[in-house]
Amino acid sequence: MRKPWIVGMLLTGVLVLGACGDPSSGPEKAPPSPAVPGASASTTHQQAPASPGAPAVAPRVLYLGDSLAMEAQNVLGQELRRDLRAKYTSAPYSGTTLCDYLEGTGAKSLVPDGDKAAALVRAQHPDYVVMQFWGNAWGYTWCMDGITYNASPRQYFTRYEADLRRLTEQIAAAGGSRRPRIVWVLQGPDPITPDRVRRVNRMYERQAAASGDLVADAGATVSPAGARYTWSQYLPCTAYEHEHGDYCTQPGRDRTALHLDKDYLHFCLAPTTSTPKPCPVRSPGILRITREITRVIGERVRTR
Repeated sequence: MRKPWIVGMLLTGVLVLGACGDPSSGPEKAPPSPAVPGASASTTHQQAPASPGAPAVAPRVLYLGDSLAMEAQNVLGQELRRDLRAKYTSAPYSGTTLCDYLEGTGAKSLVPDGDKAAALVRAQHPDYVVMQFWGNAWGYTWCMDGITYNASPRQYFTRYEADLRRLTEQIAAAGGSRRPRIVWVLQGPDPITPDRVRRVNRMYERQAAASGDLVADAGATVSPAGARYTWSQYLPCTAYEHEHGDYCTQPGRDRTALHLDKDYLHFCLAPTTSTPKPCPVRSPGILRITREITRVIGERVRTR
């Protein structure tokens, strides 16, 4: 039986183009800042029909993150508009990590100054800032100063936790009296470094608890039942996926694909390209993740 780590080791160029994740397969040098169509912050004003339980006041939601957010941004916007009538802005950049969105990094960042988290909070006045980061572990971006999980796990976690605090502080200061709630998205299993993702997720949870923010355990929706950190390419189809056949990719086997054969990290069922962009095909993993994020925000909005 093919082991999950074999799938990971088959990756060659897939993760180089924008991934975020494992310490053994990334490039040695950071690429130039991407000029990606649609990567800078953009607000879409079209409204999808809202669900009957939509809140009376539409929340303003800002979505930031790495390649996982890049591929999911259109679907999250669709879900938030339909269920919550949300006013939605997204500005993900592939290959990034938390420090890329910090102000004060200068040229050592893959995110331009106008799309830093605090800058967008000042410009957009969101109620919620959704942050989805795999936890760049391989030195892909300059702002990590060469710190990688593979070379020094302790230094990597210390730096990551410090960046979590700084980013929270910058977002809070930018929001002022209208401080937005941050929604930290917990990540799914990693077959290469499973403990790294577990620890990064715990950091998100601790930071959210300390600052009164929120956690969306989207990673649990792409994990086997009862095995939160066990990676799987396929999971049983949910009731929703059975009802919407395009999302149950193998109905005869009652299972759906979350990943392509040669990409254990991303959830888009179309191959990555040299120009990072939103996923162009229906992908069960992306829908599962974005529906959980939407559920968490909706639960908060409706109880305010």
